Amino acid sequence: MSLTDVLILVFGGLAAGVINTMAGGGSTITVPLLVFAGVPGTYANGSNRVGILPASLAAVLSFRRLGVSGFRDSRIIFLPVIIGSLVGSLLINKLGDDQFERLFALLVIPIVILTLMPPTPKPKERKSSWNSPTIILIFFGVGLYGGAIQAGVGLLMVLTLSRSGFDLVVANSIKVMINALVTVIALPVFIFSGKISWGPALVLAAGLTVGGWIGAKWTVEGGERVVRWVMVIAALGLSGKLAGLYG
Repeated sequence: MSLTDVLILVFGGLAAGVINTMAGGGSTITVPLLVFAGVPGTYANGSNRVGILPASLAAVLSFRRLGVSGFRDSRIIFLPVIIGSLVGSLLINKLGDDQFERLFALLVIPIVILTLMPPTPKPKERKSSWNSPTIILIFFGVGLYGGAIQAGVGLLMVLTLSRSGFDLVVANSIKVMINALVTVIALPVFIFSGKISWGPALVLAAGLTVGGWIGAKWTVEGGERVVRWVMVIAALGLSGKLAGLYG
């Protein structure tokens, strides 16, 4: 790994950590960066999780320091997410590198479309307006996707939580808790499968962790709209690269 690769992974991780916390979709940056640094696609998918865990935990702590937490109102979400993430992580390990990179490039497209549809939740509402079976089914699907791909799962969670009745800031605080939970379940699967490139993973993790802490602060203070547009531009460019449209 060259010095250029190290700098790209650290600063790319920092930006992605902020984006992951404020909106979601930072892994659409970090997974391709790992690939560009020479990490095979399936290894990049696993290596990315090494940084997602401390970044999510840093964001959780930062939110709590700022007095924002939706844990009590969202406990029903956690069990279906755990089950879904375990199933997803086991299934994705059956794909080869080329298959994963093509799948990733295709899945970035609907993720980008979702970023153009920002939710408009009621600012004071904190509890979900959906019934329990609906919540369980939806978040099993979110966990399934998060365990398999990770990239964009934060955005899916913010959109889902906000449309179920949580305001955006609280939705983001719940999202980082779920992200940490999904990663705790999925990461051991990738470790035991030998799908981690530890050098690039740890370098990226340093940037992601700092970005997660900063992103929580910026979320509470505002500015999500700008981050969404940055993510759209980055995701479109990186999807084109992975799909072989240029370079």
